[in-house]
Amino acid sequence: MNAATGPAVEAEGLTKRFGDFVAVDRVDLHIDRGEVYGFLGPNGSGKTTTIRMLCGLLVPTSGSAWVIGFDVTRQPERIKERIGYMSQRFALYDDLTVWENLAFYAGLYGVERKLWQQRLGEVVEVAGLRGRETELVADLSGGWKQRLAFGCATVHHPPMLFLDEPTGGVDPVSRREFWDLIYRLAEEGTTIFVTTHYMDEAEHCNRLGLMHQGRLVAQGSPAELKASHFRGQLLEVESDPLMVGLETLPTLRGVREVAMYGALLHVVTDAGVDLEPEIRRSLTEAGATVGEVRRMEPTLEDVFVSVVGALGLQGTEP
Repeated sequence: MNAATGPAVEAEGLTKRFGDFVAVDRVDLHIDRGEVYGFLGPNGSGKTTTIRMLCGLLVPTSGSAWVIGFDVTRQPERIKERIGYMSQRFALYDDLTVWENLAFYAGLYGVERKLWQQRLGEVVEVAGLRGRETELVADLSGGWKQRLAFGCATVHHPPMLFLDEPTGGVDPVSRREFWDLIYRLAEEGTTIFVTTHYMDEAEHCNRLGLMHQGRLVAQGSPAELKASHFRGQLLEVESDPLMVGLETLPTLRGVREVAMYGALLHVVTDAGVDLEPEIRRSLTEAGATVGEVRRMEPTLEDVFVSVVGALGLQGTEP
């Protein structure tokens, strides 16, 4: 595989076992250069284990994979030189300043010393850290630490960046600002592989892989997944109280699933069937006050639940 022109990631039957436990089960991946590829799935679904194999940090039990043209089993050190990796618990040093942390990672990644001033200055600018260079990391908020971790992972201009749950535990404003950094890097040609639990983040990826119980159960753009992997049609129902709807609507013929979605109900019905009159009648007879009943485009969470249900798998939602 060509390290300069081939796909960013190519995996075939990638598998990782820990004793009798199969953490990753025969995963096939193809990620083009410059893509923002999202990995979506609940905790324990195999996302982090997959990333660690692709980064050359874990040896696969079976299968094969290439990252930036290098074999993850035979050439892991070549991969590590050419990627950035921001783990869920990225190791920043609290007793060092922002600038000192960046300099440490520049040395770790082999950036020439004569380029440090220029490169670190670029990272500070891109990550919005200007004016904080001399602050101790221990004094930074979670959002600023996240920006610094991103800067440390990209200080060597890697062609590919792995981000494992990068926005966990930070406020919504910091999450949005962090994704602005991701988009800027992607526009410059960097391939981004990101795991997330947040549906709004997943919506902005070029393509997604849905992971469940170690298996890659679906792939495609958000629009493709909604169009091809959601069974039936989705209705959003206002019912007061909600519990009446949760208990009553699943008994109706043509209703596949009923779930709470904030202060509303999401009702999945058979395709092509108009159940609005029957839904209103049954809720009213059960003593509920019915508001709007409207057709909705499925969310990625709805798609995920539909895919898992179609495969007969059990587990939690993402």
